[in-house]
Amino acid sequence: MIVAGAVIATVSFFELENRIGSLETSRELFQADLLKKSEQLPTDQEQFMLLEHIASQVESIQKEMELMRNNNVNIKYAMSDIEKIKEQLEIIKDKVRANGGH
Repeated sequence: MIVAGAVIATVSFFELENRIGSLETSRELFQADLLKKSEQLPTDQEQFMLLEHIASQVESIQKEMELMRNNNVNIKYAMSDIEKIKEQLEIIKDKVRANGGH
């Protein structure tokens, strides 16, 4: 029983040691990444800001194009309605002329 307890304690210790090592490695990598980002040149930062600005402009242009697409459908529908009204107006004009109107 004492041997089993010692084995469990030893295994647990090594697992804990491995976990601590893994966390320390992750922390070191994270810190190294932060250092690299802080060492960026001003031109890199400016380019990143420009990319962000251009990306927002592209998004707004895409939204505007979607609205234009919807407007195009509405215009086509309105044009077909106008054509129908013109045809009906011609029919009415013909009836008025046939009845001796203007």
